[in-house]
Amino acid sequence: MSRTAPKSGAPSHRSERVGEQIRHALSEILARGDVDDPVLNRRLVTIAGVRMSPDLKLATVAFLPLGGQEVPQTLSALQAHKKALRTRVAQRVNLKYAPDLRFVVDESFDVQARMDAILRSPRVARDLTGPDEEPK
Repeated sequence: MSRTAPKSGAPSHRSERVGEQIRHALSEILARGDVDDPVLNRRLVTIAGVRMSPDLKLATVAFLPLGGQEVPQTLSALQAHKKALRTRVAQRVNLKYAPDLRFVVDESFDVQARMDAILRSPRVARDLTGPDEEPK
């Protein structure tokens, strides 16, 4: 039996578990203000998820500042402190190699808002109700 990740492109349980550990570690580091940066200390940053590469050497971190404001400044601050964050994550998560951190803006909230707007539109409401019923 092979111990490698499935070829389907789905993440393995190990990479999901490690990603979740890194997400928790980064959330704690940022919430406690362990990184001395005015942008990061002034605004709460949500770490929405972490996707790990199959070899666990690269962590893609999806983040969004609370309220969705100052996204470019927050991205710049996270990238500027990438080395310090990587060191602090390595202290909290027991791995053979400390993964390199790559930060991306989380767009799942925008996608969800667009889906909600579509589902609430009169056209979709008409399709969801019967021909004799009034939309709710």
